[in-house]
Amino acid sequence: MNKMLKPILWIVVGIILAFPLFSLTYYTMVRTSTPLFCASCHEIQPAYEAWKTSTHVNNPQGIVVDCMDCHLPPPQDTFNFFYAKTLHGIKDVFVHFTGGDEKYDRAAGREHAYATIKNEQCQKCHRNLLFMPDKRGAMLAHRATLYPKPGYEKMCVDCHRNLVHVDRPNYKYKQYSAPYRATGI
Repeated sequence: MNKMLKPILWIVVGIILAFPLFSLTYYTMVRTSTPLFCASCHEIQPAYEAWKTSTHVNNPQGIVVDCMDCHLPPPQDTFNFFYAKTLHGIKDVFVHFTGGDEKYDRAAGREHAYATIKNEQCQKCHRNLLFMPDKRGAMLAHRATLYPKPGYEKMCVDCHRNLVHVDRPNYKYKQYSAPYRATGI
């Protein structure tokens, strides 16, 4: 009986310590994974404001794509997700407390993001890219990107470069394009 008591005691102690530690870690990850949290640093505020007026927030489907969807690996890739999130967080906190605006080069950060965003990150949301009967050119361009010939690989952001972090004074909905603006509706 005494032999069984010791392992059971260690399991109970492990659970008592592990549950709060896991809960605290999970709570921290959830709370620090929102666009509003990202915007709490004044260096990120311009990117946040530009994101709010983009089609990744304002679209006819009502879908909101937040910072992590594009700038971090998918959460299913747990190790890389936590590693990248931690690394980005440490870098942003370091820049914030050691010089902020002088060290935060938005243009360079944008170019780095475009170079590191993989097509798979876009395709998490944009899935049915080959069925656009009224847009043959776009359908063919997507086919060339999804199934490239060797040496002709393209990134989604090669064509869709100015979708999100572009300074705009207000929302620009696709369904209210040129014909509606001309009539004032």
